[in-house]
Amino acid sequence: MKQVFTIGINRSVIDDLKNRLAATRWTDEIENDKWQYGTNEKYLKELCDYWQHQFDWYAQQTYLNSFNHYKTEIDGTGLHFIHQKGKGKNPVPLLLIHGFPDSFVRFLKVIPRLTEADKNGLSFDLVIPSIPGYGFSDIPKKPGMDTKEIGSLFNKLMTEELGYKKYLVQGGDWGTSIAEKIALYHAGSLIGIHLTDVPFSHLFSTPEGEMTNAEKKYMDEGKKWQQTEGGYAMIQSTKPQALGYALNDSPAGLAGWIIQMFYSWSENGGKLENSFTKDELLTNLTIYWATQTINSAIRIYYETMKSTMNEIYNPLVKLNPFDKSGRKTEVPAAFAVFPHDLVNAPRKFAEKYFNVNQWTEMPRGGHFAAMEEPDLLVEDVRKFASKLTPA
Repeated sequence: MKQVFTIGINRSVIDDLKNRLAATRWTDEIENDKWQYGTNEKYLKELCDYWQHQFDWYAQQTYLNSFNHYKTEIDGTGLHFIHQKGKGKNPVPLLLIHGFPDSFVRFLKVIPRLTEADKNGLSFDLVIPSIPGYGFSDIPKKPGMDTKEIGSLFNKLMTEELGYKKYLVQGGDWGTSIAEKIALYHAGSLIGIHLTDVPFSHLFSTPEGEMTNAEKKYMDEGKKWQQTEGGYAMIQSTKPQALGYALNDSPAGLAGWIIQMFYSWSENGGKLENSFTKDELLTNLTIYWATQTINSAIRIYYETMKSTMNEIYNPLVKLNPFDKSGRKTEVPAAFAVFPHDLVNAPRKFAEKYFNVNQWTEMPRGGHFAAMEEPDLLVEDVRKFASKLTPA
């Protein structure tokens, strides 16, 4: 049974945060204006100074609490979620799933846009959970919380806890992988899925002989990205605990790790605040810090990699190990492709795994579409939903 939930971070946690920021032991840096070595020291110091002296967490907390938050327990895991009802006559249930290194705050800008009814009366009931191990959801106490398990929990949240017979899903980053698992294992619950990327795991699952030139180019770009930008994922997929100690102990270290990804994955023209304000970045960071969930958040990489490798090396798996029984999902799918996302797959590649009903190549924007370009994303979701749920 869901219970109303109010975010309330103790003042002592914020005081400790500021004391730790004041005591930061900074490292050296050589020329790094373009963040080529990682997070730029000048900007990180500026951000941490703002975090310590100017950032008002309690103003942000009041804003966050202006939405309808709940917690419930499903299969022994406590799930936090926003449940914001649409204002139209028959709102369409829409599950919004975030990724890493963000949180449910990824979707705050789209909430008022999607809950309002458009000229055709279309609006959405929004359900925005925190992935287990993130934010205000419970930290998993045992191994195995991979994307398939999370998909099962979220499906039960929508159908059993909230009583929706069918619903839409929208997601990016881990949200796409979780949405795919819902579509593969709980297809009967879905109207459709709207994604901003093809799950990265598919880069490793298609034999080269079956690919077009565009797909081969995508595979090559993906491998290059993995070598030049993907080190974080390899660490988090193999030894997350070793990294977790440092990130959980130092707010400056936590910021340095996370904002590098916001910088590299967004369309900001070399200036992070072209895409995000300091308050947006720090609201997300403070949630990680105050809930002490950075270690459990990065552990999803290990859990998912472990389950994927088990399938790959299982001699009984003869077909694509990333799909149920080697089949693609037949649930209607839409893709909104933002040009500055990590590595964008061509449509032909996506069609190997998804029943692509809508494909939109956006004029601008990056990985964090709901934060960077909320109007473009909302328009595309509405377009897709109107095809599947005619008035």
